[in-house]
Amino acid sequence: MADSIMGITEALHKGSARPVSWQESMKKAIRDSHHLSLALGLDADEVKWLTLPSFPVFVPLEYLSRIEKGNPSDPLLLQVAPQYAENTNPIGFSEDPVGDSRFQAAPGLIHKYHGRVLLITSGACGIHCRYCFRRHYPYQTAPKSMQQWETSLAYIENDSTISEVILSGGDPLTVVDSLLAELIQRIEQVPHVKRLRIHTRMPVVIPQRVTSELCEILEQTRLAKWVVLHINHAREIDKQVAEAVVRLRQSGATLLNQAVLLRGVNDDGAALVALCERLVDIHITPYYLNQLDTVTGAAHFNVPVERGIELMQYLQERLPGYAVPRYVQDAANHDLDKAPKSKIPLL
Repeated sequence: MADSIMGITEALHKGSARPVSWQESMKKAIRDSHHLSLALGLDADEVKWLTLPSFPVFVPLEYLSRIEKGNPSDPLLLQVAPQYAENTNPIGFSEDPVGDSRFQAAPGLIHKYHGRVLLITSGACGIHCRYCFRRHYPYQTAPKSMQQWETSLAYIENDSTISEVILSGGDPLTVVDSLLAELIQRIEQVPHVKRLRIHTRMPVVIPQRVTSELCEILEQTRLAKWVVLHINHAREIDKQVAEAVVRLRQSGATLLNQAVLLRGVNDDGAALVALCERLVDIHITPYYLNQLDTVTGAAHFNVPVERGIELMQYLQERLPGYAVPRYVQDAANHDLDKAPKSKIPLL
């Protein structure tokens, strides 16, 4: 099984007679701890990963191919390997750490900040990150079709203060291009909406998701478009990811990156410098370095804020200003009774 998995990943990188579509890639993704350990040459009894049906392993082969075989501490692997530490539940960690439920204005529509709303466009993701702040979100209640989105779209139409719509999830790019185009065209019909923001990890974990059809959708929209990627480590960016980034830029999208500060992954000055330099080299602006959202199951990734401030000072000393992200924490962690004005800067 491990040999067949690695053979597929090699074909993905070297090119094959028939390109693997992003939908095929999602079907072929690793979905359990046993096959993940086999594919990486790790002893399943030694790594002792968790089996958690409520949040299973999901690792596409493109991402798997960037993980160092035989290394249970690989920073890419740690983001997707289900540790037994996920069973711990320290005080202050909850299933809704950013207050999504408090700010839900319509099914799947979150209105937390002035002037912009977030639409849960899909409950699916191209990868299951173990620190995901929405790992407990009730995606079964979120709309999944144009008809179901109408309530949210009507809410947007009726609030003239909304100038920006954020497509999130899950991952909005797990929606097929035809439906995504229909949704964006419908949003365009609201005259006071000026900007579209897409938060996605798909171009990173399955880079062939950046199809010519997707780029055409972005090129044709009247909305100013921003694509916010999620990259935590420089080694997540390989040749295929860099090529996907070029295609997104050519579509007219402005590219930003949000990283999460994660223990064992990037809580190191050299690792963060390498990440920021790699981002700006391919014309992605480092936007935010997020303090971990305190979601149940992710406490083992937490880095003290004091350490985060030290790391930010290290970045400021070694990088040009345009390459330094803002170190922030979601305001909902501090006051769920009042709608926050923005994320809270920690430095």
